[in-house]
Amino acid sequence: MTYDVYDSDKRKLLSALCHGSIFISAAVISIGIPIAVLLVSDDPVVKENATESLNFHINLWLYGLIFGILTIVLIGWPLLGLLAIANVVMPIIAILKVLNNPDQSFRYPFIFRIL
Repeated sequence: MTYDVYDSDKRKLLSALCHGSIFISAAVISIGIPIAVLLVSDDPVVKENATESLNFHINLWLYGLIFGILTIVLIGWPLLGLLAIANVVMPIIAILKVLNNPDQSFRYPFIFRIL
């Protein structure tokens, strides 16, 4: 579904900001950026990207908790490594996709969509 009424540059910027916020995940503000964008934007594609980014944040935290617990019994280290790779690679792919096609929201594969 495309929405031609909204500013393409603004859509690109806000969508990329939502997906890129994961790179400051050491701070609590990383999840605050997509929440703020979700609340202030009226663009449906930007809202979809913000929601998807929030779902990705929640999934990473959930998997990190589970894999961290598994690390105690020494089988979680490889899983934490894969999670670290996904934490970097997937947002980069999302940013590139929303910059190349701003009229379509990006959907992360293999995550639970809680929101």
